[in-house]
Amino acid sequence: MTRVLHIITGLGHGGAERQLALLLRHMPPHRVESEVAVLTCTGPIGEDVKAEGVPVHEVGMRSNRDLGALPRLVQLIRRGRYDVVHTHLYRACVFGRIAAHLAGAPLIVATEHSLGDGHIEGRRTTRGVRMLYMATERLGAATVAVSPTVARRLLAWGVRPERLVSIPNCVDVSAFAFDRTRRVAARQALGVEPDEFVIGTAGRLVPTKRIDLLLQAFAGMDGWARTWLLIVGDGPERPALENLAWRLGVAGRVVFAGETTGVAGMLAAMDAYAAPSTQETFGVGVLEALVSGLPVLYTTCPALDDLPSRLSPGARRLPTEAAAWSWALGDLERHGHFRLPLPPVARHYSAESHAARLVDLYRDGPAAVRPATGGVLATT
Repeated sequence: MTRVLHIITGLGHGGAERQLALLLRHMPPHRVESEVAVLTCTGPIGEDVKAEGVPVHEVGMRSNRDLGALPRLVQLIRRGRYDVVHTHLYRACVFGRIAAHLAGAPLIVATEHSLGDGHIEGRRTTRGVRMLYMATERLGAATVAVSPTVARRLLAWGVRPERLVSIPNCVDVSAFAFDRTRRVAARQALGVEPDEFVIGTAGRLVPTKRIDLLLQAFAGMDGWARTWLLIVGDGPERPALENLAWRLGVAGRVVFAGETTGVAGMLAAMDAYAAPSTQETFGVGVLEALVSGLPVLYTTCPALDDLPSRLSPGARRLPTEAAAWSWALGDLERHGHFRLPLPPVARHYSAESHAARLVDLYRDGPAAVRPATGGVLATT
């Protein structure tokens, strides 16, 4: 039995947090015993993790510079005698790798969820950020990239190829499959009539998600007055986006639903999914929408862009132009309500496959999940 401690910044709402919860759910219990340490606070996803029987430890970190959290984390790792320490997200990777090294953990690995082009986990990739990341990266045995796109960025930063593996994120097909009962309940809660068309999106409200462009495109639709725009998620851009909706005159048809653990219900309520983001490390939201049977419009999604387009026939890529988005959204609205079959790309990113690759990594180290020719793990 391999004992694993996952260290993550927090377990509120977020893609990396949901990925960790999904991973824990699919880890084979006869082979891996998992626990979680959160640097900040447990949060709603953490409560779900605890409810499923996984111990969650709060380190009580108060800020990015709270160095007092480091000895507490070292003590936790020593006391738990874990075989593997697995870190997630920038702050947890920096503090977690240092703590695991000081505690003498036998194997230290990290998953890089959030490295975009010029930013990482919401912060600019300044010289200082890169230097701190690379200094602590060398304390571990391997860094896991969630897509080939992220792997290429890490290589460009200087991560050595023999230390890098690419194990893609995953999607829970059963959890996000379309459910009519869930659709009815979600629409009733939102105040949306059964015959009304709903365009939706989900994610953290930050500039790179380009929800401003989506609002402009929605306002440019001929049929926006008989359509709803459902925005699921929260973040620093929300006040500005709400103000933009008022200035564009569409606020009465835009719903800011905020953060929720019921993303599957929100997707069930939608008739089309829009993801105009210009920066993504993977694109889990797009995959979840496809699993829910939604036609998808997107700009950047490594999960799709790194694979042949035939695996995701329900997805269409658009440029960052409001006029193009207005026309495409209007075209979907004119086609009305319909659901698509499960696309082949969903099977490619199964949670079971993701968990199995990590078990191999925990047991045998990076060589177990790397091709014999060297370099990062192929995902096709």
